[in-house]
Amino acid sequence: MPTNVTPRWLQTRTEEQGTADVQSLFQQVYGYQSAGVWSAPGRVNLIGEHVDYADGISLPFALSQRTYVAAAKNNDGVYRVASRYGDPAEIVHVEIPVSEVGPNNPANWAGYAVGAIWAAIEAGLMPAGGLNLAIESDVPVGAGLSSSAALECSAALAAFDLNGSAPLDDAVRSGLMRASIRAENEVVGVSTGGLDQRISLFGQAGHALAIDFAEDSATLVPFDIAARGLAILIMNTNAPHRLNDGQYAARRAVIDGVTADLGVSSLRYAKDAEADSARWAQANGQDPQQVAARVRHVVSEIARTAEAIQQISGGDVEAFGRSMQGSHASLRDDYEVTVPELDTAVDMAMEQGALGARMTGGGFGGSAIALLREDRVEATAQAVAEAFAKKGFNEPEFVVALPSDGAHRNA
Repeated sequence: MPTNVTPRWLQTRTEEQGTADVQSLFQQVYGYQSAGVWSAPGRVNLIGEHVDYADGISLPFALSQRTYVAAAKNNDGVYRVASRYGDPAEIVHVEIPVSEVGPNNPANWAGYAVGAIWAAIEAGLMPAGGLNLAIESDVPVGAGLSSSAALECSAALAAFDLNGSAPLDDAVRSGLMRASIRAENEVVGVSTGGLDQRISLFGQAGHALAIDFAEDSATLVPFDIAARGLAILIMNTNAPHRLNDGQYAARRAVIDGVTADLGVSSLRYAKDAEADSARWAQANGQDPQQVAARVRHVVSEIARTAEAIQQISGGDVEAFGRSMQGSHASLRDDYEVTVPELDTAVDMAMEQGALGARMTGGGFGGSAIALLREDRVEATAQAVAEAFAKKGFNEPEFVVALPSDGAHRNA
C-alpha cells in the first residue's frame, strides 16, 4: 500500500475573491472595467440520478464552488468570451457575431455561455446585443458537478441584468433556466434533463431542493448536516469523463421509447413498467433483459428518492445513507453508468464508516459523494487516495460540499 500519498484538496475562492479575480481578468482582456459581476454554482445531486429526463424526482443542492462572469455591453454586435482555463492557467478567447449563434453554433465550451443568452433572447426575455464577457470558475470541468450549468446560468443572468427590463423574480429565473437547458441541448448538442440548471438558479444555502419533474415543482428541504456533525465529501475521480460518446443518449432513448410505448408520461405511473418493457425491446431489436434493467433503475430510483426526501426531512440520516447505497448499486448494476474509479471511491468511503456513498452526476467518470461524520473526512480522503494510487488510477481530488445559494449578482 502506498504510504507517501497525500490527498489533493480542491481550492475554492470566497465569493469576494472570485469577484475580484474576474473583474481583474475583464480589465486585463478588454482594457476597461466591467459593468458588473454575476455568478452561479455547480451542484451535487444527493439522490435521484438519471431520472430528471424521466419525469422523476431528484434532490440536489448548490455548491459553494461557483462560476463568475464579468460582463459589459458592446456596440459591435458580437459576443467576446475570455476565460482563464487549465493548469497552468491560460486565457482562451472566442468571438462570434450575435447573429450567428444558434443550434450547433458554437458547439464548443463558449456555446454554453452565448447559447444560453441566445435562447433567452429567443424566449423574449431580453433584446439582443453584443457583450464582452470574462469568466473565472471554481467548478471543476468533467467532475460531474455541472460546470456547464454554472456557466450557462451565470452568463444568462449577466445578459439579463444588462439587457432585460423586468425584475429578477422566480418567473424570470424559470425562463433563464429553460434557456440554459435549451442552450445545452440545441447549441452545444449535449442532452440534459434540467436538474442542473434548476438547482444552479434556485439553490439556497443550508438547503437541498426536492425537484419533481412531472409536476415541474421544487421544494426546499433543510439540509444543515454540519449541525449534526456530518459532512458530504465530494471525491472527484478525475477519471476520463465523456458523456458525448452516446452512452447517455442510448440510455435516455430506451427510457423515452418504453415510456411512449406504455402510453404514460412517466414510468413511475406504469403498472409494471419492467415486465411490460419487453415488448418495446423486441420491437426495437434490443436485449429485453438489459432494457428491463434500465427501466428497473428509473422506477426504483424515483421511489427511493421520494423515500429519501422523507428520511432527511425527518432527520433519519442513517436511513438516508442506506438509500444512497441503494442508489449506487442500481446505477452500477442496472443502469451500468459507473466505472471502477467511482466504485472504488464508494467502497473505500463505506469501509471508512460512511453512512452512505454513491456516484453523482451522469456517471462514466466524474465524482462520488459520501455522507460521513466530520471527524472521518480526512481519513476517508486518505484511504481513497491510497486506493487510487495502488490501482494506478488518476489522482483524485476532494472537497467538502456546503449547500449554498443559487445564481446572483456579486458586483
